[in-house]
Amino acid sequence: MNRLSRTSLLVATLALSACGFHLRQPAALPTSMQRVHLSVSGGGELQRSLARALEESGIALEDEGGPGVAELKVPVAAFDTDTLSVSGGARVTEYTVRYQVRFEVDDSNGRALVPQQRIDMSRDFSYDATNTIGTDAQVEEIHRSLNDDMVQAILFRLQAAGRHQQAAPAAASSAG
Repeated sequence: MNRLSRTSLLVATLALSACGFHLRQPAALPTSMQRVHLSVSGGGELQRSLARALEESGIALEDEGGPGVAELKVPVAAFDTDTLSVSGGARVTEYTVRYQVRFEVDDSNGRALVPQQRIDMSRDFSYDATNTIGTDAQVEEIHRSLNDDMVQAILFRLQAAGRHQQAAPAAASSAG
């Protein structure tokens, strides 16, 4: 590599690290979740994305629940679109797409690791009545983006539960 290319690569790397950009890494999930049965109401993209993220984190997905298998249950995963603003001519000009997910996790011993939690996310977008095809594509992209963010939010909560699980025995042993 010539000197200019190396310098450009170094500058780009420093700029990306300075702005807070980090590659997503596999989640460090609780040890009681090494084998997981995943059930998502309605299946769909959330189930596929969540399964892929769990497998990337070293989790073995099981087709059935049972002894030694943690249960990650998502009974609610729903998108909703609401009107955000209306023009003077009574035409919708902005919408908001909302995504609500409820989930809970029982560890491999059947104990609640993460009690049922609700995560709400939303994105706003402008509506152009002259470009309805673009609007449909925009809504699909918002759904994909919200789905990706939701998977990360669930993984962050699972990681936090794992850290809490590790801290609890340490605190109990130091208190005794």
